[in-house]
Amino acid sequence: MQALISVSDKTGVLDFARELNALGVKLLSTGGTAKLLADAGLPVTEVADHTGFPEMLDGRVKTLHPTIHGGLLARRDLPEHVAAIQKHNIAPIDILCVNLYPFEATVAKPGCTLEDAIENIDIGGPAMVRSAAKNWKDVAVLTDASQYAQVIAELKANKAVSKETKFALSVAAFNRISNYDAAISDYLSSLQADGSRTEYPAQSNGRFVKLQDLRYGENPHQTAAYYRDLHPAPGSLVTGKQLQGKELSYNNIADADAAWECVKSFDTPACVIVKHANPCGVALGANAAEAYAKALKTDPTSAFGGIIAFNTEVDATTAEHATKLFMEVLIAPSFTSDALAIFAAKKNVRVLQIALPKGGATAWEQGRNAQDVKRIGSGLLIQSADNHELKLSDLKVVTKTKPTKQQLEDMLFAWTVAKYVKSNAIVFCAGGMTLGVGAGQMSRLDSARIAGIKAEAAGLSLKGSAVASDAFFPFRDTLDELVKAGATSVIHPGGSVRDEEVIGAANEHGIAMVLTGVRHFRH
Repeated sequence: MQALISVSDKTGVLDFARELNALGVKLLSTGGTAKLLADAGLPVTEVADHTGFPEMLDGRVKTLHPTIHGGLLARRDLPEHVAAIQKHNIAPIDILCVNLYPFEATVAKPGCTLEDAIENIDIGGPAMVRSAAKNWKDVAVLTDASQYAQVIAELKANKAVSKETKFALSVAAFNRISNYDAAISDYLSSLQADGSRTEYPAQSNGRFVKLQDLRYGENPHQTAAYYRDLHPAPGSLVTGKQLQGKELSYNNIADADAAWECVKSFDTPACVIVKHANPCGVALGANAAEAYAKALKTDPTSAFGGIIAFNTEVDATTAEHATKLFMEVLIAPSFTSDALAIFAAKKNVRVLQIALPKGGATAWEQGRNAQDVKRIGSGLLIQSADNHELKLSDLKVVTKTKPTKQQLEDMLFAWTVAKYVKSNAIVFCAGGMTLGVGAGQMSRLDSARIAGIKAEAAGLSLKGSAVASDAFFPFRDTLDELVKAGATSVIHPGGSVRDEEVIGAANEHGIAMVLTGVRHFRH
């Protein structure tokens, strides 16, 4: 048995080679890998000695030779293949261990030049990997250090790598080549004539890994599966671990993402309750239990069967309160053992634990997607994600009545929530909690009325509340409706041709109004 080892990332390769040698496997290698093995006292044959042809062109040509590819591609079950390699004195290669030049890491470095990128495009490595993966029945191809242990274990137990393992290794190899080529395409397609890079390349090559098949999609007659980015953002939903409960459904996942992204926006203990992709209750508290109690008050009717997310540890007290409500999913960065014991009695509740990026709230920016993608007929819409964070210094006070400190806090809280509510969005808040949420209406005036109706149904007073609107007011009628409901401060982007009319109405009512200059449509 013969193995060819040629790796850029040498993690674990020396131990792997030692195990192969102990099993009587002959070792072939190239360049730095060969030196590493030889320096460790392992018997290794340089590829140049094996092929009889010297490495050349600064290492660009070393394994592109019939002796290598013949050894990888020859089918052992075809007599004509066996005769051909014997005629040309080509020895079969049974194991190929190759990882590729670090192209992705190279282009990710600041200041990477086109020349740097080009020199880190591997040619011989992908060619060998493709040859071995194509001939998977006869060749075990390893492209990642995580695969070493299983191959050694099988060789020790059976003196061979199983058919099932070789096929899985082949699939992984082709996936690696696909991802590698896509990274090269993404990079080169993004280059401009002046050497700069555009955010949106001429060709987009999405790479996703399937996490699981789902029972169905949005509706039972639709099929579905759940995928994650090849390199997911830390702290994102796909990095979570399901601790208990039934399998997540398509709608569970979509709503869980909405809840988790919203709750991550706050740097103090917070709870978000989502139903049908919209927050129906959001609140801050001294702890998880207080935040939950306040969030539930906003709309306890809609909260039934919803998704609950926390940005802080869930303890037994919180768990006891939360389990009184029928819920689909509960998410938090951590749970006490007592809390988990309480949830265990509710076997159908899906409990997800998602580790936040190290550094707490200050590091949550790392856990956000850089882009949003929406599928449309035979195409994609790709945009930068709405990660804008509003600061006090960004606000422009436009009314005679100036907002108090408490009103500013309430408006900023309402604005943060509105960012996660479907347009047209109207959000009433006070004291770090939502009081009424109007979402997804074709008319902003209707959203305002619905928010008021929901607050009344929950027995919550809107007197003295702050209101956020995700976009400007096209007419003063919505503002009049908000004031009628009890609002005394309003935050919105501004930018309407009737801004002066709306500001005049605010002055007429004697309320405070601030403009953000930023819109948060969410369709």
